[in-house]
Amino acid sequence: MERLSPSLQLYDPRNGDLSLRVEPFENGPASTPQRTNYFTVFWVQQGIGEFFADSGQYPFVANSLLFLSPYQSFKFACDTGLRGLCLKFHANFLCIETHHEEVGCNGVLFNDSYGTPGVRLDECHVQECAAVLEQMRRELGERGLAHSEVLLSYLKIFLIRVTRLKLRQQELMSAPAVRLPETLVNLKRLIEENFRTHHAAADYSAMLRITPKSLARLVRLHLSKTFTELIRERIIRQAKWELLHTRKPVKEVAMDLGFADTFYFSRLFKQAAGCSPVFFRNFETEIRGGRNLSMR
Repeated sequence: MERLSPSLQLYDPRNGDLSLRVEPFENGPASTPQRTNYFTVFWVQQGIGEFFADSGQYPFVANSLLFLSPYQSFKFACDTGLRGLCLKFHANFLCIETHHEEVGCNGVLFNDSYGTPGVRLDECHVQECAAVLEQMRRELGERGLAHSEVLLSYLKIFLIRVTRLKLRQQELMSAPAVRLPETLVNLKRLIEENFRTHHAAADYSAMLRITPKSLARLVRLHLSKTFTELIRERIIRQAKWELLHTRKPVKEVAMDLGFADTFYFSRLFKQAAGCSPVFFRNFETEIRGGRNLSMR
C-alpha cells in the first residue's frame, strides 16, 4: 500500500475536523454513548469510574489512558466529573493498522478484543506523556516549518512509549497469581485460527473440552464481556479491515467471514459500527481519496 504522507488538511469538509487533534475533555456523571472515526486516547487526569467500549466494561482511576478504535461505541460512567486530555488522529494522518510495525500499538493499545483498553500511568510516565502532548499542542498552534512531520514524530513517540509501558504491565500480569487461565489463552489462539468459520460458543467449548457454560463464565469473569460479544468483535474488526483495504464486494466479505446471509451480516455490522458496510466503505474511502482501496 502506498504510504500516506502526513497532513493536517481538513479530512471531512462537511464539519471541518482536522486529522489530528489534542484537546481537553470533560464528562459529567452520566455520559451517553458516542462514536468517532478517529483513533482516540483519553487521558483521565481527574476522576474515577467505568469505561464502556463496545460491549466491554472497564474500571479506571485518575492517570489512566483509555484507547478507542474508530467507530467503537463508548461512554463514561462515574460518580463525579471527569477531566483530562483527548488525543485523536484519523487514519489519514497515521493508519496504525497498515503501518503497525512502525509503532507496534495495533493489537496492544487498539484493536485488542482480549485485554483491557487502558494503561495506568505512574508519576514518571505522567510527566513524560504531559511533555509529549504539550509539544503536540504547541506545534498544532504554531504550525511552523514541516509541522505535519514534527507532529507525526511526536505521535509515534507517544504511541511507542505507551505501547512499551502496556507490554511491561502485561508481563507483570503474567505472574501465576494474576495471569489469564490457560483455557482463555487457548481460546484466543482458537478464535484467531477459526473466527471465519466458527461463531458459536459450543464450537470452541468442544475444542477446549469444557462445557459452554464454563467457557461463558470464564470469558465474562476475565474479559468483561460475553462469548458472543467477544467473537462478534473479532469478526467486525476483520470486516472493517476488508471493507477498507480490499475491493471485495460486501457479499464476498460476508461469505469470507462465514455469513451466507448478507443482510444479516449487514445488520450485525451496523449494530457494531453504527453504519452499514456500504456507507462505512464509501465514507472512509472518500475521506482517504481512495488510497485505502489498493488491495484486490
